[in-house]
This record gives sequence, C-alpha cells and structure tokens, in this order.
Amino acid sequence: MTRREWAAGVAVVAVLLATAATPQIRADDALSRFLTAGDAKEAGARAAEIVGSGVSFDAAYRRLREGRVYGSAPAGIVRLTNRTSDGIEHHFAVTVPDGYDPTHRYRVRIQLHGGVGMRRDSTPPPNAGGIGALEGDEPQFYIVPFAWDQAPWWSSDQLLNLRDILDQVKRRYNVDENHVVLSGVSDGGTGTYYTAMRDTTAFAAFLPLNGFWGVLAAPDLDVDGPLFPGNLRDKPFFIVNGERDPLYPIALVEPAVAHYRAIGMSLEYWPQAGAGHNTQWWPRVKPRFEDFVRAHPRRPLPDRLTWETADTKIFNRAHWLVVDALGAARGEQILDDPNLVASAPRLEFGVRSIGNRVNAVVPGSNAEQFGLKVGDALVRVNDESVHVSIDIEELFERVKPGTAMTLLVARDNAPVELSGTFNPKSVNDPPHEMFPRGQPSGRVDISRTGNTVTAKTHGVTAFTLLVSPDQFDFAKPIVVVANGTTVFNHRVDPSLATLLQWAAVDNDRTMLFGAEVHITLPRH
Repeated sequence: MTRREWAAGVAVVAVLLATAATPQIRADDALSRFLTAGDAKEAGARAAEIVGSGVSFDAAYRRLREGRVYGSAPAGIVRLTNRTSDGIEHHFAVTVPDGYDPTHRYRVRIQLHGGVGMRRDSTPPPNAGGIGALEGDEPQFYIVPFAWDQAPWWSSDQLLNLRDILDQVKRRYNVDENHVVLSGVSDGGTGTYYTAMRDTTAFAAFLPLNGFWGVLAAPDLDVDGPLFPGNLRDKPFFIVNGERDPLYPIALVEPAVAHYRAIGMSLEYWPQAGAGHNTQWWPRVKPRFEDFVRAHPRRPLPDRLTWETADTKIFNRAHWLVVDALGAARGEQILDDPNLVASAPRLEFGVRSIGNRVNAVVPGSNAEQFGLKVGDALVRVNDESVHVSIDIEELFERVKPGTAMTLLVARDNAPVELSGTFNPKSVNDPPHEMFPRGQPSGRVDISRTGNTVTAKTHGVTAFTLLVSPDQFDFAKPIVVVANGTTVFNHRVDPSLATLLQWAAVDNDRTMLFGAEVHITLPRH
C-alpha cells in the first residue's frame, strides 16, 4: 500500500468515525490517555484500552504521528531524578530554552561530564546541570545526566538511565526525535563511544570531545560489555582531541581515527594544535560542531544497518532490527571483524630477556650480529650501567636506530665486550583485538531496497524486522533474503497491538511500526 493509499484510508476512517460519535469519543480518550502516560510502562498498560475502543490501525497511526499536545514551560534549568529498573537513583538536569514554544520541535543535546572517577555518589554538585561555555548557537534543550565511580558512563545502568531520561523529556517537552545527539567531554567523550557500541537507536550523532575509546579496553576499568566497534558504523561522529592533551594526545588518538575510517565509519575529526585536556578551543570549534549537528539528522528508518551483540534481551536492537537468538546458522557469512586493529610497527632488536639476562636470541637479528648469546647478562651499554631488573628490550626502546653501541656482558663469569650499530628491524605484528571477547556474540547486516531486505548474518539464528508503513508497502509481499536464501516472502497485515507496543517503548512520532517479521534460520 502506498502512502497516498494510506492517507486515503485514514480519510475514510475519519468519515466513518465521525458518524459514530460514541466510539470516536472512546477512541480519542484512549489515545489521549496513552499519549499522556507518565512512562513507557504506563503507556503499555493503556494500550489495551485503545484496542478495546475499536479504533482502526490507520486512525491510531495518524494520531500517534501527530503526537501529544504540549503545554508551556518556563525557561531555565529543571532538576529531575530517575530510578532505573535496577533500582539505582539518578539525578539529571534539563535546560529549557528561552522563549520555549510548545508547538515547535527543538533539538536536544545530551552532554556527559568528565571526572567520573572523582565523584563518589549520585548527588550532583550544588547548582550543577547547566551546559556552561559549551552552549550552542540556537535555542535547544540541553540534558546533563550525572555519573559517579559506581555508575560510570560505561555501565549498562547508565544506558538504561539515558533511555529513561530521554523518555521523560519527550513526554514533558516538544523535542525533535531526529535531532537528539550525545556529546561529552573527557570521560563523557569516552562514554559516547561506549553508548554508540551498545545502544544507538535514539541518537542522530555522537560527538566525543577529548575522549578516547582505548580507555574502554583497560582491564581495570570494569566496563560492562563486550563491545563491538562495527556498531559505530551506524551513526556519524564528530571527534575533537588536543595535540598536547596529557591523557589522550592526538599522537595516541590518530591511529584509532585511522581505524575508524578503515572500517567505514562516517566521521569528522578536528585535532586541535597545541591544545591540552580542556575546551579552550570551543569558540573555534563551535560553528563546525553546530553545523555538523544540523547536517546530520537521524534517519529513524535507515535502509542499511549493522548490529552485533552478545545480549539478546536488552541491548539487541538497532532501529528496525532486533537480534533474537545466537548460534551458528547454516550458510552464515564470513563478515569483516572491525574489532581487529592493525598493530603499530615496532622495532625488533632480536633479544628476549628476564631482567638483564638473555634467554633467547632471534636468528639473523641485530642482537645476533652484535654477538649476544643465551645466558649473557648485560652489564653496561656504552658508559651506562644496566640494572639487573631492567629487561633488555625495554632498555633498547630508548635507543635511536643507527646508534653505535658497545655492550659489556658477563658470559660464563667473565666480562665480554661486544660492539656494533643498533639497527633493529621494523616488524609488523598481526592485528590485535581492541576489546576482549569473553562470550559468544552475533551480528546481522541488513539493507533494504523497496520491499526486499537482504541480510547477512554471523552467529545469529533468529532476528526480527520491525516493519513501518513509512518504509514498506503493506499491499505487497515483503521479501527477506538471508545469507543468499529467500527465507520470507509474504504480505503482512498491520497490527494495532504491534503499533502500540513499540510506540509505548519508543515514544517516537517518527518511528512507528505496524508489523513484525520474525526470521528463524536453520542451524548449522
């Protein structure tokens, strides 16, 4: 069915309902109660009232597209709380723009703060919550959540918190669902990478400032995971780092940016010459930041998606794709692995040691040319004595290639002097995993052309496609080709229950679903 046919159907329904005043009142009342629900759970509980009212799918769809009617609200900072489903209370602040017009849809920026490890509880500092010097150039909503050492940005709890916060704000204020961006500074910038790899659907873009994804690979950080770099390909990034940042200098960040580009991420990278771990560069970057946000609205129903997950319950969805079950399917594809990162070239002298004692010499290496042998204990390099606890490989990391050296070693309890030129080989090690893999995961790549969806899977035995009238023609069959085999070729009927189920969860006027297509793949 085309959009014109949908519109004609809606008009017919409106005429029919207008001739039956009592059912129309019941339906309107039920839909209004659904839209004014305080949260997704309450909205879901009210869905039965709408189904019982006898309203048609078309009429309900039109009403949900229109959305709720908002009231006026004073400008300024509003401080609110949220309790996530795991029982943790969170504080957050919302800045309502000056001159707020409840009939206008406003952009939203969620800003994640830094210094997470220095905060010991959930209570925000007095008067905290404003955006400060990072304010944009046009009226918009700013949301500032708070994290602390026990609930950092790289935790599942904070992902649930961000979902709930955005849901609350959308129920209170008229915001543009397709212009919600996630930004952050320092730890907050790192948190944007984490969120993008685990829960992407609500956001138009991610804008990490002075952050670094490598932090999330630290074994002592206790990051909720696992993490999947390929998921970063679903949304655009705006990345800023400082040349002299003592934590994440651009010399450290740029290899990661090269990897982002290599795996097909959409990004703008703006390294700041001479900048440290601060935002003094904001006046220069602000116009580019704001232009980027304006130029990258969210596509609520993108024609291409990729999603990998180890969780088939909570963080298993990207827009209209839901991963339902993991396992080896017959005919599954060999997909690229964005988690494999090219190792930086290293200089190989050719010696292995425990402390200053040689326990291996690589044949044909520079170390062998010097005459080093297994069992030698390095005592002195030129005129510098060598401590017994220092590994020889570590010691030579500080030596420049081409340097003439005289080595004094103890061999069979006698001093032996060796000389030569330090000319290590440049060695390229195999790619390494960016993030550890501790449990099975699965990935689905989908693309849509008309009513045909092509899927490539690996490690997935079941997935669901959420079907929107804005994306598919319900009057024609929907065809799903998975791993080269047609696994679905049928018409689907719009379902009022499905429409309400996902409308309650998403609270999104621009992303409504009328049917689900469940795909189960034969196991290998």
